Amino acid sequence: MRIELSGPRPDVRDWLIGTAVAAVLVVAAVSGGEAAPDLGVLAYVLLIASGFALVAARRAPVLVLILIGLFALGYHAAGLDVPLLAYLFAVYAAVRSGNRFVTIVVSVAVLAALPLAAYAAGRHEVGAAFDQARSSLEIAWLLAAGAAGEALRQAEKRADEAERTREEAMRHRADQERLHIARELHDSLTHQISVIKVQTEVAVHLARKRGEEIPDALSAIRTAGSEANRELRATLEALRDEDAAGPRGVDDIANLVEQTRSMGLDAALTVEGRERDVSAAVGRTAYRIVQEALTNTARHARADTASVVLDYRPESLVVRVDDDGGAEPEAVVEPGFGLTGMNERVSALGGTVVAAPRRGGGFRVEAELPAGRS
Repeated sequence: MRIELSGPRPDVRDWLIGTAVAAVLVVAAVSGGEAAPDLGVLAYVLLIASGFALVAARRAPVLVLILIGLFALGYHAAGLDVPLLAYLFAVYAAVRSGNRFVTIVVSVAVLAALPLAAYAAGRHEVGAAFDQARSSLEIAWLLAAGAAGEALRQAEKRADEAERTREEAMRHRADQERLHIARELHDSLTHQISVIKVQTEVAVHLARKRGEEIPDALSAIRTAGSEANRELRATLEALRDEDAAGPRGVDDIANLVEQTRSMGLDAALTVEGRERDVSAAVGRTAYRIVQEALTNTARHARADTASVVLDYRPESLVVRVDDDGGAEPEAVVEPGFGLTGMNERVSALGGTVVAAPRRGGGFRVEAELPAGRS
């Protein structure tokens, strides 16, 4: 399942806002009077630039704030007496990004310079020019823009904190449940498997002592018991190590691949695209996918090599694990607990996962995870 967000992308919205503000400013200037004849072209260029500068407000809010302030002084000095709509948007963006102090300093400087710019345009005396500048700036709207930016910044901060708290609570519950499962497995299955193993060893010993042939079924039980005991202990270690080591992420995948190599499987890691930070949930899921895929390859695939690819795409992270094992292209995959858990992890993030034999032989696990902020 893929999640598609409605509405235009952020960069498209920025261009729409910039274009709309520039158009409104031009209309206000045309209806409000003309600039000085020798500065008319420059005044309108600065006016239009004020609107389109907002396109970069998300990436460089302070720089845009300063530029639009300078543009405003320029077209007011040239004789255009229009509301500083673009500057209000710049104040909102700067405060929302957390630059409150800089916004106050720049705004005070613009407020102090506007009377001089209006006076330079020849608009009566300094007192009347100050009244016009104050009216055009609309100080109340300036404060409202700053307050709106601060309110949204605080709301986003609280949302991020709530998300972190929720993830920590979920992680704590998962840790407790994992330890509970480990204790239950240790107290029940480990004991029962050990009893089976001891009983079969005794039966084999007595059969050899009497010179009897050991039944194939008894040998199979002994082998299966030993293998089950090893796998159960490995599972218990994994459950307990998860809690001790803390949450894993994309940065830990290289160590995971190296550990796989030490187990005899020739594994390699390749990173494609422009590497960037992803959210903790995406990082943990990517790590678990690689871990499960490599574990299955090492245990069941009879493979010599495995390749792990992390493909950073504009809106997603693709995790792909291939092996050269004995899986046939037409083979039907019966998902076990590992693949089922993998699918649940990916689906919870709104991603997709495919686990199937490859055309040329071997097995492939490929998951696409929506990119998230860290």
